[in-house]
Amino acid sequence: MRTLIPLLVLLSSTRPAIAHGGEEHAGLQQWTFDPWIVTPIALACALYGVGFLRLWQRSRDARRLLLSASAYWSGSLSLVIALVSPLHFLGEHLFTFHMVEHELMMAAAAPLLVLARPIGIVFWGLPRPARHVLVKLIKARATDNAWDFLTRGFVATALHALAIWLWHVPALFDATVTTILLHRLQHLSFLVTAIIFWWAIFYKMGRGAGAWHLFVTMMHTSILGALISLAPRVLYMSQTKAAPQWGMTPLEDQQLAGLVMWVPSGIIYAGAALAMLAAWISASSRGGPHGQRID
Repeated sequence: MRTLIPLLVLLSSTRPAIAHGGEEHAGLQQWTFDPWIVTPIALACALYGVGFLRLWQRSRDARRLLLSASAYWSGSLSLVIALVSPLHFLGEHLFTFHMVEHELMMAAAAPLLVLARPIGIVFWGLPRPARHVLVKLIKARATDNAWDFLTRGFVATALHALAIWLWHVPALFDATVTTILLHRLQHLSFLVTAIIFWWAIFYKMGRGAGAWHLFVTMMHTSILGALISLAPRVLYMSQTKAAPQWGMTPLEDQQLAGLVMWVPSGIIYAGAALAMLAAWISASSRGGPHGQRID
């Protein structure tokens, strides 16, 4: 409870606070407009919007298009909240919010974007010559083989786990706080490996296997979150050094960050695993494609 009080005070405060180096900021009102982040998101959304309108005029399956659009815009909004909104600014100063930012990308934006399957719609937003070139590139044998390998269950889960554990090595994580290139690479690797992971879960594996890989991911991320939260000393020196300026000790900031990975993130993966398991059991009882009939 003592650890949660400073966080609640921070969230409810509207007064300016002091950032790194004594610089005043507007706290919850500060947005981040990094062109390396905003431009790709804006371009993808523009192409998706144009492609959606073109397909809407041709398609006879409006429901499928609307479902895709709902998932896509929800995923894109999650990215904007994580990388552009004041949450990103807070994440540069507090480990807790940095962890919330990462979980939004990996456990919210990535699965929503994968469910939307936006590539075809985005391609329809391109000029015809560019669309034909990219379609040929995607259908090339080398591209198809590479994607087939990356989305195999073990490979996708291992890549995602490697990205999560590697970037949470304290020295490397602290380096991302002070080096913008590393910070961008960290976010890119989290998002890309999460997209590969969720694609494998939804479209490559059977439902039973998908539930197992989600369970494994829940377990290893929970273990990492517990190690961070229960550490007896501060491990992330650079990431937590501004915590006193926000009403928390560095150790409290680290503990809350670990709890974010440990509990809320674990609930998301566990919920997805249970949903996949329920779908697998249901299909099995009917003799569906993902399991034999249970008599």
